[in-house]
Amino acid sequence: MDRDGKNRHRNEQGNGPGNEQKTGRETGRKKGRMKELGAALSMELREHRSSFIVFFTLRILVIAMLVLQLLNRNYENVFLCALTLLLLVMPSLVQVTFKVELPTTLEIIILVFIFAAEILGEISEFYLVFPFWDTVLHTINGFLAAAIGFSLVDLLNRSERTVFNLSPLFTAIVAFCFSMTIGVVWEFFEFGMDTLIGYDMQKDTVIHTIRSVTLDPAGHNVPYVISGISETAVNGQELGLGGYLDIGLIDTMQDLIVNFIGAVIFSVIGFFYVKNRGKGSVAGRFIPRRKAADRDFLKIAREESASARGRLSADEPEEQIPDQEE
Repeated sequence: MDRDGKNRHRNEQGNGPGNEQKTGRETGRKKGRMKELGAALSMELREHRSSFIVFFTLRILVIAMLVLQLLNRNYENVFLCALTLLLLVMPSLVQVTFKVELPTTLEIIILVFIFAAEILGEISEFYLVFPFWDTVLHTINGFLAAAIGFSLVDLLNRSERTVFNLSPLFTAIVAFCFSMTIGVVWEFFEFGMDTLIGYDMQKDTVIHTIRSVTLDPAGHNVPYVISGISETAVNGQELGLGGYLDIGLIDTMQDLIVNFIGAVIFSVIGFFYVKNRGKGSVAGRFIPRRKAADRDFLKIAREESASARGRLSADEPEEQIPDQEE
């Protein structure tokens, strides 16, 4: 057989009934896994009544906003609404996938935080209407990030599979460093979006005094001070700001400072929580813990799916395989 004949023979074998059946089985398994994940998410969302009510209410509001933005043909905001719908599911997805239990208080705060940042902050322009909006959200972000970092260490400390045992002080330090890292990475993201895509995520601030060594007439490393600035002109045109425009530096530093405050507050709370062997009622509302076996909804969904397949197989009559003629 020549080379072309061998290739045709190999292609015929690859496209044969056996390969089609194998592909069909793999597709069926993927659909089955997605169905199981969907069932587990549904059970997770309905586990706690209060968090489900918040999730359902915010989801309705986001969908209404999405329809409104579609009618206005504002497709950038449509994307933000779709992203928000996805982010609202993330807490439940994390719980199902990683088998951790988020306290109801923490889950509600995360859901409201997502809505406040994306829908109210970006689309409804609360960042401009309320100057403190960004500061409040960054403070909450520092608090939540510290809680997540703290829980990661706490879960490792309690795990029987890992030899990992940090003291309360070091656990609090790790939580603080985790929160600050998240805050810094977010500022990197804002700077990248402003520089590469042309956004203005690092908001500007009007100031009345500047200090710069670049302006020193002698060219030395001595700050040259200009104070009492009441107007700024660019290319001969006054901007009407009533001062000088700081391009994002003050906003970035304020974000990191309030992130620092939020991280410190939770790290102190977490320190006493670990020191008192988990008896702190306040910290317990914000620290995720490992799921109980009877709350592993993904496992439950898989067992129910396997049971349903078993009943279906038992109800189906056995197919008679005809004898093949020689």
